[in-house]
Amino acid sequence: MANLSKIKREKMLEYLKKLKAINNDDENIRAITEIENALNEKKYGLVWEEHSEKVDEMLEHNIPIFVEEKERKITVNGNETYNFLFEGDNLHSLKLLEKTHKGKIDVIYIDPPYNTGNKDFIYDDSFVDKTDGYAHSKWLSFMEKRILIAMELLADEGYFFISINNYEFGQLKLLMDSMLGEANFIGCITWESTTQPINAGTAKYQLQQKSEYIYCYSKNYQKKKEFILKNEEANLKYPHDGKYGKCRFEILEKSDAGQYRRDSMKYKILGMSPRVGKRWQIGEILARQLEKEGKVEIVDGIVKRAIYPEDELGKLKELPFWSHFSAKEFGTAQNGKEQLNKIIGYPVGFDTVKPLGVLKEIFCHFTNDITILDFFAGSGTTGHAVMQLNKEDGGNRKYILCTNNENNICEEVTYQRLKNIQEELPHNLKYYKTDFIPKFSHDEESISDKMMEHIRELIELECAIELDGKKYIILDDEEKLDEIISNIENDGKLFVRSGIFLSRRNQRILEEKGVSTIEIPEYYFRDELKEVGEL
Repeated sequence: MANLSKIKREKMLEYLKKLKAINNDDENIRAITEIENALNEKKYGLVWEEHSEKVDEMLEHNIPIFVEEKERKITVNGNETYNFLFEGDNLHSLKLLEKTHKGKIDVIYIDPPYNTGNKDFIYDDSFVDKTDGYAHSKWLSFMEKRILIAMELLADEGYFFISINNYEFGQLKLLMDSMLGEANFIGCITWESTTQPINAGTAKYQLQQKSEYIYCYSKNYQKKKEFILKNEEANLKYPHDGKYGKCRFEILEKSDAGQYRRDSMKYKILGMSPRVGKRWQIGEILARQLEKEGKVEIVDGIVKRAIYPEDELGKLKELPFWSHFSAKEFGTAQNGKEQLNKIIGYPVGFDTVKPLGVLKEIFCHFTNDITILDFFAGSGTTGHAVMQLNKEDGGNRKYILCTNNENNICEEVTYQRLKNIQEELPHNLKYYKTDFIPKFSHDEESISDKMMEHIRELIELECAIELDGKKYIILDDEEKLDEIISNIENDGKLFVRSGIFLSRRNQRILEEKGVSTIEIPEYYFRDELKEVGEL
């Protein structure tokens, strides 16, 4: 079958060659070459109009930084690691995470705006509605920028989960395939997000959607880890009365038709043969043993095996990681909304909230010490689910959440939720806001010095600690060296600014205390300082 697009493209390229021969001045050559390059670009896959964002344009003239909101810090145990909540546009947060968590995130889960046209997707401070002719391309541009950075943060053996519904279902699949490669597509989870039909107007007679979807990708299919399967005690219900107490009965007969036919499995048990068309599904040796133990009985004219609780002590079975999440088992969006409203203490106004069960089911299939990133954190369900799992299995999972503060969501919903669950699920939390330092200004203070004022937040983020001035200390002033070394606690960490040198005596004292010395990484702001000419 002929590739008509290829034939057409080759004809146009041939014509451009002729134009080059006629119009051989530099300006025309450059223009024709650009057209040639455009014609030679990949023609299969997802193509869309690329759009810029105001938040992206801000990076041209500003350097993003984190500023801690110290009044929102929650410290339950200073010896335990911290979790993090970032307020601000997630593009800026991701840019900063590149400096601290490149290749360190184990699992990414995001629930981005679905771009339904119902005020769920804000682009440059305005809602993108169904009438916008560039609605799809704006959404794709928005997503691509963020996913590109997110993939840099993900560990080689890590996984990426992303929720979506039918509006951008196809476009997202093509986008993820193009960025991560089709080989890294693990599968698509269907989640029964609602059991409540819409009965208003003509909607009652339309095809109604009850499912949403969660795409699953690996970072590198050759290095990905296998999912951990849950174990569950088998058959915990014993509704019948047997010879030795409560039990369950198991039918011992099996079809004797076709490939299952076995004449050797038609002996007698308790004096009874299998019914017509049936055979026993256990061997005669086992049958005689069960007869002797009194663990076969005739119930309603049928020979059955009696299974007692003690027969199954310690008997575990592995449960598959199924690609369908039922409403009954994992909850609906309505359940998620009810959970959120109960925690906050009043109706928040969110109509679609992931229930805890959905996220717990995803995260439980990994080791219990992973770091999980959600840069569309919304109501904070991810953080809540992480802590709930830690309580259930004694794990040490950590979360990093990012969300904007549109309608005060970060302050009044996300943070408030994480604060309100502290009594049941105590854990350490730091709250950062994104801010900016102008790349070029007339201030006498150097950009390098301005950046050092915000180095603390990045160190704490990378190490998941609190720089408390006791066990974990920054040394940025050589005059304070002796004082800091004498006061730092045993087994601590000393972060030393570049250019400050420790004497052999200083090093010996720190070694005796078991203190690690770490040079403040240049990579935090290397690129920015090069751009402004200070490096």
